[in-house]
Amino acid sequence: MNYPAKVQIIEVSPRDGLQNEKQTVPTKIKFELIEGLINAGVNKLEATSFVSPKWVPQMGDNSELMQLINQSRRPEVCYSVLTPNLRGFENALVLKPDEVVIFGSASETFSQKNINCSIDESIERFAPVAEAAKAAGIKVRGVISCTVGCPYEGEIAPSQVAYVTKRLVEIGAEHIGIADTIGVGTPIKVQNALKAAMQYIDVKDISGHFHDTYGQALANILTSLSLGVAQYDTSVAGLGGCPYAKGATGNVATEDVVYMLHGMGIETGIDLNKLIYVGQQISDFLGRANGSRTAKALLAKQQ
Repeated sequence: MNYPAKVQIIEVSPRDGLQNEKQTVPTKIKFELIEGLINAGVNKLEATSFVSPKWVPQMGDNSELMQLINQSRRPEVCYSVLTPNLRGFENALVLKPDEVVIFGSASETFSQKNINCSIDESIERFAPVAEAAKAAGIKVRGVISCTVGCPYEGEIAPSQVAYVTKRLVEIGAEHIGIADTIGVGTPIKVQNALKAAMQYIDVKDISGHFHDTYGQALANILTSLSLGVAQYDTSVAGLGGCPYAKGATGNVATEDVVYMLHGMGIETGIDLNKLIYVGQQISDFLGRANGSRTAKALLAKQQ
């Protein structure tokens, strides 16, 4: 197999990992998590989300967190923020993110239930955000949820992924994330979703976001690597559940992905031992078991 020599890890734990936590996570703890990740070698991460605190209370400290980041900002790190509308983008702009993330869906029903509008309407909402970001010299990443399965519609046709990719690229997305939001994807289905996106954007500008609900995330990353996909959203300690599958795991653990990649001779620039410490620290703070099998195995070995 002709796998990529190097993979870009996009760490999503500060945003996607913490946004569904019931307990309030102090800004200082989020900042320490981000700094710990960067010290472990992470150079691209989702810092926060500029959404209404009414809908996502955990991200209500977005401005405070970005202000803290800006006091010790690392020029080699790409700090991304989620901006679902123009108001969110305008609030984020003054804090100088390196990239904004906009989220569409490959499922019409999911779009309606999640953001109360159709796929086409959602893209029309994102268009001015993408335009304003590009005018300000900020990168635009479009992420497509439910690319292989939806909690309401079931299986999603690759043609839907192709359509949403095309629309997002047309409004200015420079990068497309293919997300298996509920973690039902298996390798061939994931390959088909990625190939659909590749009709409208180069593979070097595609990332995979795979949930581990059914234990398929590493298999899906492996099959994506074989297509040349070299960027992946992951979450330290597997933070972030799957809100559409009760009690299920969510994001794939960064430690597990890094362990697999390093074992394949693929570079990530990440120090696994430092990363494991960061994941255990945030797990201890949250009072939950570490969701990474690699972390649990290596920590047990050290003891």
